[in-house]
Amino acid sequence: MPAPHGGVLQDLVARDAPKKAELLEQAEAGNLVRWFLTARQICDLELILNGGFSPLKGFLNKKDYESVVHNSRLENGLVWTIPITLDVDSEFASQLKAGQRVVLVQDNEFPLAILTVGDVYQPDKAVEAKEVFRGDPEHPAVKYLVEEAGEYYVGGSLEAIQLPIHYDYPGWRKTPAQLRLEFESKQWDRVVAFQTRNPMHRAHRELTVRAARSNNSKILIHPVVGLTKPGDIDHHTRVRVYQEIIKRYPNGMAQLSLLPLAMRMGGDREAVWHAIIRKNYGASHFIVGRDHAGPGKNSKGVDFYGPYDAQELVESYKNELGIEVVPFRMVTYLPDEDRYAPIDEIDTDKTRTLNISGTELRNRLRDGGEIPAWFSYPEVVKILRESNPPRPLQGFALVLSKALPGHLKTALLSTFLQYGGGRHYKVLEHNGTPEILALVPDFVRSGTGLILQDAPSLKGINVFKVGAELGSDIQLGAEDVNILHVVQKVVLFLEDQAFFQF
Repeated sequence: MPAPHGGVLQDLVARDAPKKAELLEQAEAGNLVRWFLTARQICDLELILNGGFSPLKGFLNKKDYESVVHNSRLENGLVWTIPITLDVDSEFASQLKAGQRVVLVQDNEFPLAILTVGDVYQPDKAVEAKEVFRGDPEHPAVKYLVEEAGEYYVGGSLEAIQLPIHYDYPGWRKTPAQLRLEFESKQWDRVVAFQTRNPMHRAHRELTVRAARSNNSKILIHPVVGLTKPGDIDHHTRVRVYQEIIKRYPNGMAQLSLLPLAMRMGGDREAVWHAIIRKNYGASHFIVGRDHAGPGKNSKGVDFYGPYDAQELVESYKNELGIEVVPFRMVTYLPDEDRYAPIDEIDTDKTRTLNISGTELRNRLRDGGEIPAWFSYPEVVKILRESNPPRPLQGFALVLSKALPGHLKTALLSTFLQYGGGRHYKVLEHNGTPEILALVPDFVRSGTGLILQDAPSLKGINVFKVGAELGSDIQLGAEDVNILHVVQKVVLFLEDQAFFQF
C-alpha cells in the first residue's frame, strides 16, 4: 500500500479529537466570527479534515495558491494541481486579519472546524481560469469562478471539530484511514481505484475486472457523491446502481466506497488530483479514462480537452505520484460470442460489435425504449427507469408571462385535468416568494404538471416559458388573443415534446 501524498495522512479529526470538546465550546461561545459554508466548500473541507487532500492541513495561502496555479505544485515542490481555496465575499473579508479564528459552519448550524487566518488575498481569477482550466468561458469551473466564487480567498490552518454530517449511506462513506485499515485487514496491498460520476453497466464491470486481473489487484469502486457536472444523474440513483453492481463482481474482488468530492471537471489537471486522492485512500493503481474529468464540448462543438490529455499528464508525473496509472481500455460487446472485449484487441471490420452511447441510453430512458440485457443488468435498468421515467410520466412547469391574463392558469389546469394521463396538476401561487419558487424543481421531479405566472428568472429541466417575450419556449404572437387558442398552442407544444400522447 502506498504512503499518503507527502508521507503522512493528515487526518485532522483524529489529530484534534483530544481537544474536540474544547474546540466545540469555543465555536459555540459566540465570540468567534462564523462563516457559513457553501456546498462546494463543505466537500473541500471534508477531504481536508479526513486526509483525502493530504498533505493539506488547511485552505491554501497566497504563496501556495499561486504556486499551484502556475506550477501545479505547492510551494514546497510537492505535486498538487487544483487550488483548494476558501472563497468569501468582500464584506466578510474586510472583517478578517491574520491570526484571527473563524468558525466554519455547515447548514447554518453545525460547527465543523475553526480556521486560523493566515492571509486574505484577492486572486486574479482570469489567470486562475486560464492556467488551471484553459480559460474557455463556458467551462463549468470558469463559470463558477466568474459567477459564483467570492472575490477574496482566505488561507489558513484548520482545527477539526467534526466531519460534515451526512444522513445518507453512512456505511458506504469510508474515510482514508478507515479504507486503509480495511485494506490492511484484508491483506489488499494492491488496489486499483475506479473513478466515476455516472451509473455503471456491464462494460464498466468488465473493464474494472480486467484492470484488476492484469495488475494482480483488488478493485475500489470510488464514485463521486459530492458535486459533479450539472445535468448528471443524481447521486442517490447512482448509489443504488453501485449497490447492485457491486454484487456482480467475483466474491472478494471489489469494494464500494463513496467520495465526497466537489469535481471541477478540470480534465488533465483534475486527473492528477484524482490520482493523488486515491493514493491517500490506499489505492496502488488508478484507472484514468479517455477525456477523464472533462466536461465534454462547448457550445461550438469544441472539446474542452483532448481525449488523451489526462492520461498523458498523469503519466508525466508518474515518478512523483507514487501510484500506478492504468489507462482506460474501452470494451465493446461481441454479440456473436456473447462477451465483452477490449476494442483494441478486435478487428472491427471482421467482427460484429454493439454499443449504446450515453446519449442513446438517455433517449431510451426518456422514450421508454428497450435497454438490452447485454448492456446492463435488469436491477440497474429498473433503478434507472424509476428515477428517469419516460416523458409521458415526467413533470413539467409552465411559466406564464405576467402580461397574460390570470384566468389562463385556470383554463390550462382544467384542460390538463381533462386529459389526465396519471400526472398530478397544480397551479402554484407564489407572489415572488423565493422559498416557494425553490420548490418548483421538486414538483417537476415528482411528476407534477405545474402552472405558475410571473417568474421570469425560473429555469430548470422541463421548465417552459409561455409568452410573447423573446426567448419564450412557447412563443405567442399578436394573433394569440383567444384563451382557447393559447391553450391549444400549449397542448400541441407539450404533445410535440412527448408529455402527452393522444
